[in-house]
Amino acid sequence: MANLSEPVLVLNANFAPINVCTTKRAILLMFSGKASLVLNGRGVVQAVTRAFPKPSIIRLGVMIKRPRPHVSFSKREIFRRDSFTCQYCGQHKKNLTVDHVLPRHLGGEHSWQNLVAACAACNHFKGGRTVEQANMRLLRQPVEPSSSAQYIFGKYVRENQEWEPFLQGW
Repeated sequence: MANLSEPVLVLNANFAPINVCTTKRAILLMFSGKASLVLNGRGVVQAVTRAFPKPSIIRLGVMIKRPRPHVSFSKREIFRRDSFTCQYCGQHKKNLTVDHVLPRHLGGEHSWQNLVAACAACNHFKGGRTVEQANMRLLRQPVEPSSSAQYIFGKYVRENQEWEPFLQGW
């Protein structure tokens, strides 16, 4: 049985990447005439009466006006920005926490520039102190991640290398 939940890159009419949908949704968009196949690379989905190409990339037939996508501010995105690595000791761990570089009680904000991924041990050691007071140092200064298509759709690229040319430059 074909897996209809695989990701498909959706391009706007001008070939700008705008979304990722499931294979099932992509086939429905193609069948209804709202989208066309750009890249197939996954074979076919066999229905009762006919076979449909299993798309990897589709393009909408009509230009959709929408704001430029941005990276949502969340705990998961902070971990992703920091490559799931503690920003104090550099260890790649599964049970990370979020640490305020400048603690909130000292006026630190809840923002991209003040939050980093930290392992539980480093976060506990630092406590409510500043980095300097705890005699620690950051591996990288925290910044807001870029809202490029490479970053936004980057979590899918490893399994879908054929998307790469369509994400560059947006």
